[in-house]
Amino acid sequence: MLMRHAVLVAVGLFASGPALADTESQTTGQANPKPATAAPAGASPPHPPVPTAATTPGSTPESRSAAALALSHEPTFDEGSAQRIRDAALSYADLAVRGGWPTIPSDAKFTQGTLGPSDELLRKRLIMSGDLAHDKPSGAFDQDLAEAVKRFQVRHGLAATGTMTPRTIAAMNVSVQKRIRQLEASLERLQHMNFAFGPRYVVVNIPATFAEAIENDVVVRRYRVIVGKTEKPSPTLTADITSVVLNPTWTVPASIAKAEISAHMRKDPGYLQRMHMEVLDSHDKPIDPHSVDWSGTHTPNFTVRQQNGTWNALGAVKIDMPNSYSVYMHDTNMRNLFSNDYRFDSHGCSRVDNVRDLAAWLLKDQPQWSRAAIDAAIAGGQHQEVRVSKKIPVAWIYLTAWMTKDQTVQFRNDVYNQDEQLLEATAEEAAFFSNAANHPLSAHMVQ
Repeated sequence: MLMRHAVLVAVGLFASGPALADTESQTTGQANPKPATAAPAGASPPHPPVPTAATTPGSTPESRSAAALALSHEPTFDEGSAQRIRDAALSYADLAVRGGWPTIPSDAKFTQGTLGPSDELLRKRLIMSGDLAHDKPSGAFDQDLAEAVKRFQVRHGLAATGTMTPRTIAAMNVSVQKRIRQLEASLERLQHMNFAFGPRYVVVNIPATFAEAIENDVVVRRYRVIVGKTEKPSPTLTADITSVVLNPTWTVPASIAKAEISAHMRKDPGYLQRMHMEVLDSHDKPIDPHSVDWSGTHTPNFTVRQQNGTWNALGAVKIDMPNSYSVYMHDTNMRNLFSNDYRFDSHGCSRVDNVRDLAAWLLKDQPQWSRAAIDAAIAGGQHQEVRVSKKIPVAWIYLTAWMTKDQTVQFRNDVYNQDEQLLEATAEEAAFFSNAANHPLSAHMVQ
């Protein structure tokens, strides 16, 4: 709360009204387009050289191309993340006091090699966010400007095309005050996390839809993931990865069995057989599907389980990480979904692209479980659980703004609309304790 107080004082937000609406390109909802994401989604561009932040050697626009940024090995979440986010928020607050950045007209047109009426405005915008060097303040839309646009796009999870798409303009026009609030919300979350970092750990950043395998403070693997729908959000959590399951079966959650399986069975009594599913009683014994009440009006008193195979919803690999939400990481039999820009499409679990590669990394200290051995075991079709020799910490986090060790600030959309909810709840809590402390009876109450 002390950091947030400092930021709010610097920006003068105490007297502000309702939070600004998020018009960023990744905004979700019925009336907004689905976002474009960079590939890989975890790319890292340079931190804006705002007045309170020193320029980091090796991270200037001239020295870091968009392609290099996309291959960054800097973790999204490590032991220094909270302090860096705090520093970034204060730097952006200083920029806000100076008026923030200019707004790009939503209908502005940009053509490479041709001087347009909004080119100078675009250059100013990119210079202020650190994506373009200060010595490039004028001229037509050239290759330098295109590279700067790419850096901005990568930094905001957009496809790095170098062209000024409507989503890119919308992201540029999100106010600096909104960006500060994203940083505040991310910091608030990290301050309440108790994560046991180890030499090896895994992070899933939900808003960015990517996972990182981190070893000795370096991202050695980064994967696209599919996370929960807006109506079925993936939870934030910390846990330990305990095992890798090859050729898993899928025990359908009761909520899905009631709402979705029952609906299919009412329309098509052969659905379960076609999907290689069986119905089990409380003793794990098979029962006749035709004896089940599929009306959907009652909580299921049975279990639906899908057999392992190419048809299985979990694909060929499941990564167990016991937690109170009963979620996990897994493969999928619909791998084409990973190519989608918008990857919020699960019931809460996290589907991982190229999950066999992640499984091999998790089991790397067991030589008998090389990638080739994993592929062979999967091809054999036998259900098998492989325990990791040492539990590996995993964190599912919800960061819409963060800064990596190379002074790179990244932003993503608040897909689940949780940032403002968190900040409002924090403000209400602070107001409650402030009022309690100033209450005339408070001195007697604490005696």
